Amino acid sequence: MPEVEKGNSEPTIEQVLGMMRQMMGSLPAAMEKAARVDESLVREHVRSRGYAMPAGGVLDDETRTLLYLASAIAAGSRACIDAMANRAKTQKIARAKVLEAFRIARFALATKAIGEAESLFESLSS
Repeated sequence: MPEVEKGNSEPTIEQVLGMMRQMMGSLPAAMEKAARVDESLVREHVRSRGYAMPAGGVLDDETRTLLYLASAIAAGSRACIDAMANRAKTQKIARAKVLEAFRIARFALATKAIGEAESLFESLSS
């Protein structure tokens, strides 16, 4: 977390957004707009990030970014895809690794489609 102002126990929303910009290379527009409407939403999002990716966790930052990127692709979250693509660039993650993460997400979605169509296959085989 960023440094806090003296006499204050938590960083300002501007400091929180600045930290996010630094980590991802840019800030999703939705996050800036959310901060203007409800700062607590952004603070909760940052708190949740700490739960999902704790300091000293077992995954390294590169693996976390690739996992987050693949999850964002599979979930169809454009803002998260853009944010993690920026983060991957900031972290200088090799293109081949980013593309492999994409291929894994694509494969997961293809597997989901096959699984979801089980009743179709059953119908066609009887």
